[in-house]
Amino acid sequence: MASTEAILKGKYPAKAHAKRVVEYMRKKNPDVGGVLYLEGQKTHMIEDNDGEAPFRQRRYFYYLTGCELPDSYYTYDIATEKSTLFIPPIEPDSVIWSGLPLSEEEALSLYDIDEVQTTKEVNASLAHARASSSVWAIANQVSDHITFLEFNKKDFTLLKEAIEECRVVKDEYEIALIKKANAISTIAHTEVLKKVKSATNERELEAAFIERSIANGAREQAYHSIVASGTAAATLHYVKNNEPLSGKLNLLLDAGGEFNCYAADITRTFPINGKFSSESRAIYDIVLQMQYVCTNMLKAGAIWDTIHLTAHEIAIEGLLKLGILQGDKEDILKTRTSVAFFPHGLGHYLGMDTHDTGGHPNYEDKDSMFRYLRVRGPVPAGSVITVEPGIYFCRFIIEPYLRDPVHAQYINFEVLNKYWEVGGVRIEDNILVTASGYENLTTAVKDVVEMEKIINGS
Repeated sequence: MASTEAILKGKYPAKAHAKRVVEYMRKKNPDVGGVLYLEGQKTHMIEDNDGEAPFRQRRYFYYLTGCELPDSYYTYDIATEKSTLFIPPIEPDSVIWSGLPLSEEEALSLYDIDEVQTTKEVNASLAHARASSSVWAIANQVSDHITFLEFNKKDFTLLKEAIEECRVVKDEYEIALIKKANAISTIAHTEVLKKVKSATNERELEAAFIERSIANGAREQAYHSIVASGTAAATLHYVKNNEPLSGKLNLLLDAGGEFNCYAADITRTFPINGKFSSESRAIYDIVLQMQYVCTNMLKAGAIWDTIHLTAHEIAIEGLLKLGILQGDKEDILKTRTSVAFFPHGLGHYLGMDTHDTGGHPNYEDKDSMFRYLRVRGPVPAGSVITVEPGIYFCRFIIEPYLRDPVHAQYINFEVLNKYWEVGGVRIEDNILVTASGYENLTTAVKDVVEMEKIINGS
């Protein structure tokens, strides 16, 4: 198998993606023909300012082009399988400030595209569409100046669905991109381990992570980092990242770099002073066991709902042994009391978006154990999914359970009181599902002994 770096020397497989998307569309509608039409993200200005807002390419556009250029357009003739990319022309006034843009010749050599023209030619190209042809686009992603007058049929739903579903199964190139994002993010996670003992504030550690990411090629972050110390780790999507570290037990670091529009999503929890307290270590070991068992259940066709349920069963067993929970395991499972400590889903698909497409969640599910599960049903070979169990001690979530007799009978408040300062423990890896098993794409250290060695500089 070729190395990650060797694979990434090639072009992003945009034309193969276009063919896959058309195949999906034809399964839904055998008469699909005509033209696929997509627009890249536009350059936007910061409100009340003459500066540009940070740019993030539209993922639907990138999937069929591999192009990160703002203000670009794309067409794909289904009959001839010809793809055309339209990029901004040279504007002399802009060159003064921003330098020469990518030329048409350079774009053709860089991207997996059949033809490159300038954006001035988009409407003329669309006007030459075949008589009685169809155009497939995405609602609210067609500029006002674009006209589809030559097309007898205009569809604004199927293309979006097709791209979202095709994105679930990654090809070799996409897997290499996610591996690269993980490799860079591992360097950054390790840097935070090295700095946590001497740091005084969460923001220093966020800065260390971002610096190592950028220095190693991940200019953008896949999402806003969670750098949560002490009891803040019980907040699932904590965003402050500016609290002092003094007197806190643990740090939960949920952070991942983005490489060429593909994400890593890694979480590690570790002791700030270099040694887990006995309570923290006990919770960490339960979460690690949850992750180990659930990861080993993965293979093509495995039912994600079942794996998520298994994570709860292991959490219940562990919390019963510690005395935080009491009573019968099956009764605790049936009443969903464990949701107080593990309120989120086990994981989600990963790709161009951190919470990637195609998972078919049901946020209206009446069952609290599955309501926030972002993937439902079987997972296919080639999908990349996060496995991120956690146990949290969040007063806001747990205290209503303590006031509810249905749940309170299963929670030992006296023992629970010893664990509030643990905050929360989550461990997250990025897993490639294969036909017979899985491959873990995440190499960031999670072994307690190894983490403590790095923190203590030994």
